[in-house]
Amino acid sequence: MASDPGSGVGPEATVAVPLAEGVEPDVHAWEKATAAVLRKTKKLADDAPDADVWALLTRSTLDGIGVAPLGTPALSADVAPTGLPGQAPFTRGSAATRELDGWDVRAWFADPDADLTAQHVLTDVENGVNSLWIAVGDGAVPTDALARVLEPVFVDLAPVVVEDPTDPLGAAQALDAVVDDKAVDPAPGTSYGADPLGSLARTTLGIGVEGAVTDPSVAVDVARLAQRRGARGIVVDATAVHDAGASDVQELAYSLLAGAAYLRLLTEAGLDVDAAADQLDVRLAATDEQFPTIAKLRAARRVWARLLELSGVAESGRGQRQHVVTSRPMMAAYDPYVNMLRTCVATFAAGVGGASSVTVLPFDEPLGLPEVFSRRIARNTSSLLISESHVARVVDPAGGAHAVEKLTDDVARAAWDLFGELDAVVADSADREAGFAAALDALRTRVEATVSDRALQVARRQRPVTGVSEFPNLHEEQPERRPYGRTLPVHRYAHEFEAMRDDRATAPVFLATMGRVAQHTARATFAANLFAAGGIETVTAGATDGVDAVVEAYRQADAPAVVCLTGPDPLYGEWGAELVAALREAGARHVVVAGKPDAVSADVDDSCAAGLDALAFLRRTREELAS
Repeated sequence: MASDPGSGVGPEATVAVPLAEGVEPDVHAWEKATAAVLRKTKKLADDAPDADVWALLTRSTLDGIGVAPLGTPALSADVAPTGLPGQAPFTRGSAATRELDGWDVRAWFADPDADLTAQHVLTDVENGVNSLWIAVGDGAVPTDALARVLEPVFVDLAPVVVEDPTDPLGAAQALDAVVDDKAVDPAPGTSYGADPLGSLARTTLGIGVEGAVTDPSVAVDVARLAQRRGARGIVVDATAVHDAGASDVQELAYSLLAGAAYLRLLTEAGLDVDAAADQLDVRLAATDEQFPTIAKLRAARRVWARLLELSGVAESGRGQRQHVVTSRPMMAAYDPYVNMLRTCVATFAAGVGGASSVTVLPFDEPLGLPEVFSRRIARNTSSLLISESHVARVVDPAGGAHAVEKLTDDVARAAWDLFGELDAVVADSADREAGFAAALDALRTRVEATVSDRALQVARRQRPVTGVSEFPNLHEEQPERRPYGRTLPVHRYAHEFEAMRDDRATAPVFLATMGRVAQHTARATFAANLFAAGGIETVTAGATDGVDAVVEAYRQADAPAVVCLTGPDPLYGEWGAELVAALREAGARHVVVAGKPDAVSADVDDSCAAGLDALAFLRRTREELAS
């Protein structure tokens, strides 16, 4: 089934870039100006060619795909044609226009208190929400309460999506009964939400829901039930692998793998291929990495259309119906209000990327069941972007941007290639189910490598998580939330830092600040933030004028076992060695220097500076504090 998704990609080149009438700055001029700035900051050698700025400023995704610092026509010269919005290959959108003057705003509900959920549903539909995504079953909205929850909802106007990984058929039957009782046709976009392959993927990747149904045959039963109503039965939920830490390419490859498996399953059960394709929705995650998310969603439609084309689906049925959810793994339990910023950027990227429907998870989602305020903020994020920022006024606003087109093409090609490898594993197996499980096993190995790479970047704070690995507030008061009845496991990007915050160090680190405040502030602030990220309190000497002043402050702070020197290099050289000796004599057992260790002409036990493995450093420090 795997085949080339489009034409090749040409090399980057330096060409004239006309920006306005009478003005023709070229790439050479940009390289020269950029190189001058980088030389001042010592990031580019004086004798290095100006063209080296491309390598310095191009950043790589976790899939090893470069994100160019500047888009030029040459960058996208050989990118596969993207067509028009609403036309194959649907890169530019599955529809030429957006319904309701924007994307479908889909709210999420999982509260087992049926009365409270009914209130949330009514509030949301009266205040800008277009569709509902409801988790039902044990630990979520009671299945037998679904009719009461949906009582005020016009289900022929507002699409409803249900999910219950432990009883997908029961959830589908409950929604079907509601539709039947209201004696209407369900709204376009209604889905009965079965995804046993997603449950299998979660289990394989170590984030499975206890009791989840992984038998793919249940998808056929749900699809038949939904088809009779003119609804959809299956969600290809690629957040199953995203929540485990998968990269963008791995997420898309999985969506193709699961999509192909469902197409085979449904056609073997008697549905024609067009009807089978019409039963599938696709759910993807949007992160706060804006351009990669935009490119991922555009690439997702392109490769999905190619999958359906090779499967024999008519062109009119190849447009992907994307339900995009703001990423769970990117969110943090500490300083949770920062999640508002993360989800806002992710929602913007989802809208610009052409998502059909978007769910903004409330900022307190990592803490427990969302409440009225957080639900309102989540709901209004889409409303503000659509109605006040007018993000949805233009279909595919990123289309034609050379850097985005190149990134879209690169992601599509990488995802298609990985899908080909995984699909080959399925094809080589005599048994389809066993082949799919083997393909998931192969994918798991790749996801684990991605998790490791990302963890190292987070540990080195090259991929900062504000409020957790950067700028933490040890004295914050987290909002209290009721616990979930059914937890959806997720591999959060900052979980190792959060684990240290959960287990606060019992002793502080003394910051031996050297010199005037202006002299030591930069390094003292860096060190204090670093220690706080590991759940370690600090006490500071303040302004000092010599060894005696620092040692006196140290004694007044009850002589902590761990000391960190923070000051300018000149003072390290002048009296750093003397200070280290005096602090050790006063009781310091472990001495750290902020900066390069050789800046102090004395033996120190450790050092901290930008680029270090912060997690490893913090663990060493905590061991010293505990000993």
